[in-house]
Amino acid sequence: MRRIKYPALAAVAAVCFVLMASSATAQVSVQIGAPPDCPYGYYDYPPYACAPYGYYGPEWFVNGVFIGVGPWFHGPANFHGHVDNHFRPDHGYRGPSPAHGERPERDTRHIANFRGNEMRDGRGHVVR
Repeated sequence: MRRIKYPALAAVAAVCFVLMASSATAQVSVQIGAPPDCPYGYYDYPPYACAPYGYYGPEWFVNGVFIGVGPWFHGPANFHGHVDNHFRPDHGYRGPSPAHGERPERDTRHIANFRGNEMRDGRGHVVR
């Protein structure tokens, strides 16, 4: 009886394990809504807060409209644009930033005295 009992218990445990493993399906769903409405663009990392005037160079704007970054990037595949990362909060910037929905106070087509110190590709990657 013992010879049958242990293999039977092992078989029942194996069947339970297989049933549990097959019923556990993992599915990841990421919902990306509309890009943030920011007058001078938004940072290329979540939570995509509005970036201040002077963070992005003029090549990031087409007729004054920001081309996007991250999941909303609408530039060409080989796009590279200048940024001034001194305006990044994780680099120590604590100055004013516009709120979502604010309208631009300055023209983005010719950002006055822009001095970019980093080249980025629109998808959050530094280009060297």
